[in-house]
Amino acid sequence: MPSTLTELSRLIRAREASPVELTRDLLTRIERRNPSLNVYLQVTAELALDQAAQAEREISAGQYRGPLHGVPYAAKDLLYTQGVATTAGTKIFADFIPAYDAAVVEKLRDAGAVLLGKAHLHENAYGITSNNPHYGPVRNPWALDRIPGGSSGGSTAALAAELCAFSLGTDTGGSIRIPAAFCGVTGLKPTFGRISRHGMFLLGDTLDTLGPFAWTAQETAWVYRAMAGFDPADETTLDVAVELSDFAQEPRLEGVRLGVPENFYFENLHPGVDEACQAALREFEGLGAELVPVRVPDIAEINELHRLILFVEGAAVHQKIYAERPQDYGDDQRPLIEQGLEVRAVEYLEAARRRQVFTAEMEALLDGVDAMLAPAVVVPPPPIGADTLDLNGVETDVRAAVTRNSRGLNLTGLPILTLPCGFADGLPVGLQIVGPQLGEDQILQIGHAYQSVTTWHDHRPEE
Repeated sequence: MPSTLTELSRLIRAREASPVELTRDLLTRIERRNPSLNVYLQVTAELALDQAAQAEREISAGQYRGPLHGVPYAAKDLLYTQGVATTAGTKIFADFIPAYDAAVVEKLRDAGAVLLGKAHLHENAYGITSNNPHYGPVRNPWALDRIPGGSSGGSTAALAAELCAFSLGTDTGGSIRIPAAFCGVTGLKPTFGRISRHGMFLLGDTLDTLGPFAWTAQETAWVYRAMAGFDPADETTLDVAVELSDFAQEPRLEGVRLGVPENFYFENLHPGVDEACQAALREFEGLGAELVPVRVPDIAEINELHRLILFVEGAAVHQKIYAERPQDYGDDQRPLIEQGLEVRAVEYLEAARRRQVFTAEMEALLDGVDAMLAPAVVVPPPPIGADTLDLNGVETDVRAAVTRNSRGLNLTGLPILTLPCGFADGLPVGLQIVGPQLGEDQILQIGHAYQSVTTWHDHRPEE
């Protein structure tokens, strides 16, 4: 069965494939593989078949809606789905049945997409392993003893295992970029405010961003176009038109300037990650791009600012329920919430002030280049349950290592595309392309050019 959004969309539009039969095939695969991978918390088989049948009737009647019509997908289980449990990965909401769909679920329904189910995640989307104490760990299809990243681990693992054609995730401190890198798929964290968060469990109100996963930049763009846009129900959304260019068959990057950080981002990498990312830089040069050395602000300090801001915003979301039911939170959640409750107001306000300075510094850096390139994660996926890892001979905290290159950038709200660029120790490596505000089209075109001359996005894990 074809697995990519591109292939499925072409076959469905040409009426060479039935959305109903494709959905049935995927439901059969999910039934067979989900017990070992644990990527879906809810499988919406009846709903999926109903939506697939509707899509098939519409397409047969000449009412084709676009490239997502009749294509099956997975939604992260913190997005509301009418009549279907939405748990946010916590036992507290195990029985929560929303009365309406999240804005993005509604938009994808309008685009004709077929919802297969709700993807597993780290509890409350507050973590990077997707090792969930209530529903078990999500397993990386490339190695079942490894984490898929988090918090959107179920979304990317489901895609990598070919249990959907695209999926949805969220990013607060790397939760789109980290699992995309660890599972070898493409993920887009758009500009903050580009996609409505109405009908979504929040974690960091000024940080959370919704985005899509697919195999390629072009496919990711199709999903992004369907999801993005102003929503009066979400006051953080931007009332700016979504404009995306056509994708060339043989793109080139002459005249494109790509910033390559001289400090921080390429330092102290796992050797395999370094090798893969350096090879990717050479590919960009081969496409005609100019690689421009740039110096970034003190990202180590910025990561600490992000940590403090998220402590406070996460505690604000959970303080009432936590006061009533602390025992129902996982062991890794309680310390995070308690630390947030202890942050002083002056500390939070100073962090917010420094955040504005950092954002201005990054925007100034991007004024001189079209985008910035950096490794998405400095290490390959660690083992499930590991608290530390060996990074070039130094015992390092897993959370710190995995979020090092992603966390701070959420403070800026900048759009970032992550795509597969190789392997380290037989496990996927990802590269992130950081663009200017509202620069989604820019980074998607750059990613598309890279994927036109590489095949990393064509690799699939063995079953």
